[in-house]
Amino acid sequence: MNGGEIAAKVIQAHGIDALFTLIGGHISPILVEAKKLGVRIVDTRHEVNAVFAADAWARLKGKPGVAAVTAGPGVTNTITALRNALMAESPLVLLGGATATALKGRGALQDIDQIKLISSNVKKAYRVTRVKDIAQTLTSAFHEAASGIPGPVFVELPVDLLYDEKIVRDWHEEGAPKGNSISARLIRAYIKFHVYRLLKGNDKVKIPQPQKVEEQYTSDSLLEKIRTRLEMAERPVILAGSQTVLRAQEVTSISKALESLKTPVYLSGMARGLLGTQSRIQFKQKRKEALREADLVILLGVPADFRLNYGAHINRGAYQINVNLDAKNLVKNKRPNLAACVDASYLLLKLAEKGVRANAEKIAPWIKTLEGREKVREAEIQKQATEKMKLINPVDFFLKAKDYLSKKTILVADGGDFVATGAYTLKPGAPLTWLDPGVFGTLGVGAGFAIGAKVARPDHDVVILYGDGSAGYSVVEFDTFVRHKLAIGAIVGNDACWMQIYRDQKTILGDDVGCILNYSHYDEIAKTFGGAGITISKPMQIKTAMNTLKKSLAAKKPFLLNVLIGRSEFRKGSISI
Repeated sequence: MNGGEIAAKVIQAHGIDALFTLIGGHISPILVEAKKLGVRIVDTRHEVNAVFAADAWARLKGKPGVAAVTAGPGVTNTITALRNALMAESPLVLLGGATATALKGRGALQDIDQIKLISSNVKKAYRVTRVKDIAQTLTSAFHEAASGIPGPVFVELPVDLLYDEKIVRDWHEEGAPKGNSISARLIRAYIKFHVYRLLKGNDKVKIPQPQKVEEQYTSDSLLEKIRTRLEMAERPVILAGSQTVLRAQEVTSISKALESLKTPVYLSGMARGLLGTQSRIQFKQKRKEALREADLVILLGVPADFRLNYGAHINRGAYQINVNLDAKNLVKNKRPNLAACVDASYLLLKLAEKGVRANAEKIAPWIKTLEGREKVREAEIQKQATEKMKLINPVDFFLKAKDYLSKKTILVADGGDFVATGAYTLKPGAPLTWLDPGVFGTLGVGAGFAIGAKVARPDHDVVILYGDGSAGYSVVEFDTFVRHKLAIGAIVGNDACWMQIYRDQKTILGDDVGCILNYSHYDEIAKTFGGAGITISKPMQIKTAMNTLKKSLAAKKPFLLNVLIGRSEFRKGSISI
């Protein structure tokens, strides 16, 4: 077997049915051999989007996604996506090409120290130097990506490990000096030995079985401590984050387990949608006030970082329970009364098994208070939606559009002001129907995430929520949507501005430098690549436009809705540090 075939068989052995890539000669054998084995090859227009796609696929499948990119700039183009996956605790394996082993450090094309560059942005980086080591190294990489705190892993595979033996020998012989001088003969002898060592044992390689990820353990003592505190509490609050949905295959059971606690819940990150749209314990509005008044706060996979004002949002007198896979995040900024370094989703399942729940009679007044605040804030939002603007009010748009974004629509959040407005007004219809970058706050995830989501869940509609700024990062991937028959929708909130920055920059610094864009026709870009799209600028066009988007997706045609919106004050003062 050549190295490309070995890599492909390891990928297949781990149940991976899709590989995301941007082609390069260094990695071609992996793609060709994986395709032969029935793995779907999805090639993007930028390497960063291949990794974003693998990330989203992993989040929805609950196992590591796979991307492959060529050497040098191919690898460097992935760093933002790798860092995003690391901070979002998303498991993936990136296969990176590299220059031939004998040419490393000699000025070969795209030869850089990739391991040194990339190591700080992944859980672990591996360099393979012999064909016979590929299978075991990749198997270890898959295990590393999925175990403990999930995250990205990088595997460097030099080009002369991947091609057929004859091709590799010919390459090295062509690069050897000619003539009968002592130095020429010594170099040829060295190269011959080097190639022998490189290829030795490639005919005896066996593909290892995937390594099992260690099962989580939660003590009965911890479960009883949480039971006691929940039963005592009069004003409990749970804040559930992305770690609650790491077990994608069990997400329905996790949703039921969280519901069974009968405790007020605020959802963040990937957990949005975990409780559907009808849950009586789910709250969206006035979270800060609830945390400041609670007597029990349970953080499920959420650190006390900038999103909680570094812990300042939490009542100092509250009993605080932190549950997190990352021991550092358990005590970051504000030490809890009880810290549990366990998988939040696993803990929820065990709490449900034990019948742990809040005391309904004690917390009834608290529930009523939260419901009242929810109604007041929802009424405020409805009022803000009626504010007249020259173009479309973004709040009004989302209130009118939300009924068209069904339970089986995966929403991909890629933007600042417009997307955050959507987060306030939309309720994702089911678990794992909201994809956002995570704590790194990366712009540009939209198209890559959407590709991975549609490949992972072909039975779902996938719709990107773009700001007009973030659309510029990846709207060219409409070409990928069309080529790979991925019926993906995109909604661009177009206010011709980097609004989230503009609003406060203009107020504080008195200058809009760098903030102004054009009211561009992004829908024409979609059409150029073979998709469809329209621009709307009036409120009465919203419902017809959303119907058109849904019909286009049903007809398997990618669609972009370009929504010209007014510059809203809905999120004034939203810049975080």
